Order: sequence, then structure tokens, then C-alpha cells
Amino acid sequence: MAKPARRGGGNGGISKSDPYAAAAARKGKSKTAANNIFKMNTDIGQHILKNPGVAQAIVDKADLKQSDIVLEVGPGTGNLTTRILEKAKRVIAVEQDPRMAAELTKRFQSTPATAKRLELILGDVIKMPELPYFDVCISNTPYQISSPLTFKLLATSPAPRCCILMFQRDKLYSRLSVNAQMWAKVDHVMKVGRNNFNPPPQVESNVVRITPKRPRPEVSYEEWDGLLRVVFVRKNRVLSSGFLGTSSVMEMLEANYRTFCAQNDILVDDGPLEQGAAEDMEIDDAVPEDDDWDGIAEDDDDLPDFFKDEADRQAKKLQENPNRKKKGKVSELVRAKVKKVLEVDTDLARKRARLCDEGDFLKLLYAFNQENIHFS
Repeated sequence: MAKPARRGGGNGGISKSDPYAAAAARKGKSKTAANNIFKMNTDIGQHILKNPGVAQAIVDKADLKQSDIVLEVGPGTGNLTTRILEKAKRVIAVEQDPRMAAELTKRFQSTPATAKRLELILGDVIKMPELPYFDVCISNTPYQISSPLTFKLLATSPAPRCCILMFQRDKLYSRLSVNAQMWAKVDHVMKVGRNNFNPPPQVESNVVRITPKRPRPEVSYEEWDGLLRVVFVRKNRVLSSGFLGTSSVMEMLEANYRTFCAQNDILVDDGPLEQGAAEDMEIDDAVPEDDDWDGIAEDDDDLPDFFKDEADRQAKKLQENPNRKKKGKVSELVRAKVKKVLEVDTDLARKRARLCDEGDFLKLLYAFNQENIHFS
């Protein structure tokens, strides 16, 4: 009767008579350990681009010059970085994950001359007070920050020559798309299937080339984005409901109007409304609920942290002010101005944000500013 193979704790249950199996097991354990160390954190949008052909095509579309400084957001293990360094003068890579940053540093240790041209910043690009100077941005953009990163790049001064960014495929008309088209020329570069990433994301992707307009449109970025921030919070609601039917929006606009008047030495009658007048205003300004609601609110993906909740913050500030007067004359005045803009000056009161075009938003912003109603 054959003796069973002796199991030893150091061999992981592999027979001594099979050294090749033991070697394979050791290799497998090593690979498993490595995978555990570098398991992608999909919660922060880590999907490494593994297709070298796609990576090369992205870099080629940037039309890099030898004098260019390139900002790369989310370099991961450096699959794009190596190709950028072949064409550009220097790369500034911003990486949030310390594990990926260590892997990127290790990748260039054997080539000191190349490593000198790579500046690695460990941190969250969205929380950086300002971006370093760069000519071109290339990013396999983590999906969770695609909107705030785009806004941050569009607001950068001086504007970069172009940005090559990866986005999840999305047909929604959103604040992001309106903002991008206002400040830049947007070209579709290529579609990228989900199997080109490790791990595969849940959606397909698009690569776009964003070329900022030069000169920039003569519109205040803060005012323009402030308006879009209001109308796209609930893009399926009609504009009158988004403004007059949303107390936090009206209180924000009232606070901004008070600030404008104070800064420009404009006297305002800050007295309370008489009881009868307040009741009349409530009846007259009642905004009916939409009777054909056809969608849900956009995800917070389109409301980045460094922009969103401004209206609620301002409203909370007003609510906490013990001297705040409910239904005061200033509140009535601001409300009347908003109604005039929506119903008379623009005739957009019953239109939904998702059906408005750039011209409609510009018309709205001009009309509001003419009434000294501001969004920043």
C-alpha cells in the first residue's frame, strides 16, 4: 500500500516528490500577495488602462511638443506616464493613492535621467488650492472626479493648450457639458471599451479633447457657473419651480442682493411686510408642482464638492441669523425681480434646464445681472 505524501507546513500541502508544483505554488502565493497589495480601489475610481495601443493613441492626440509641461491626474502605475515622458519636457503627476505613487516612483528608479523629469505630487487634485503651471493635461480620469476636475481645468489661468480626458460614456445634457462648451471646443477622440481597463468599469468610456477658447468669452466664470449650479440641481423641473419654488435658492439670491447693495451704497427698505401683503405674495407667487415629472435628479457626480451646496450654505447662514426678517420687503423685491426675469425679460419660466441651450442661459444671466441679481 502506497504511503500518502507527507504534508509539511512550509510546503503548503505540496508533495516533496513534486518540486515543480512547489515552485508553482510559491509563485502563485507571491502573485496573490502582490494582487492584495495593489488591489484597485474602485471607490476612488481606480481603473488602470492596460491596453498599450489605447494609451499611445491618447498621448498622440495631445500633439505634445518637446518643450511641454504635462499635468497627469491619476497616473496609476505609469502606463500613460512613460509615453508622455518620451515626448514632453516634464510631467507633473498628481496621485492620491500612496501605493500607486510608490509603484510609479519604483518604475523610473532604473532611469535617473527620466526620473528627473517626473514630479510626483501625492494628494487630491481637487483639494489643491491652485494647480502648477502646465501646457497640456492628460488624464485617465477617475470617474468620481471627472466633473470637478473639468471645472477646475476650465477655470485655470493661464488656460492650458488642451486637455485629453477620459470620461464615462454619458448622453445626459448636464451642467458639465454646458460649461465645457461655453469655455472650450470639445472634440470626441475615441471610444474605449470597458475591457481595456483593470478592473473593468461598469460603463464604456470616451476620450475627449478639450481646447479652451482664446480669448475667453467675456463672461464671469463665477456668475455663469453659479447660474448653471442653480438650474441643473433639478434639470427636469421648469425654471420657475427651480427658482421661485426653491427656498434655499431664493434666500441665496436675497443674500447676494443685500451684499451687492451694501457694496454699492444702495439703500434698501429692509422693513417687514405687512401681514396682508405677505399673504397676498404667498398666493400670487405660488409655484405649482410639475405635473409631468419625467426623471430623477442628477447624481452628485455633476455637482462637485468645491461648487455644490453653496446655496444651502448661504441659506443656512440666513436661517441662523437672529435678525433675519421673514417675508421682508427685500425678499419681496428680489422675488419680483426673479419673476420679471423669468416671465417677462426671457419668457423662460416654463422651460426646463435640459431643454435650454447656451443662448438661453446667456439670456438669463444677462437679465438677472441687469436686475442686480447675482450668483456669486
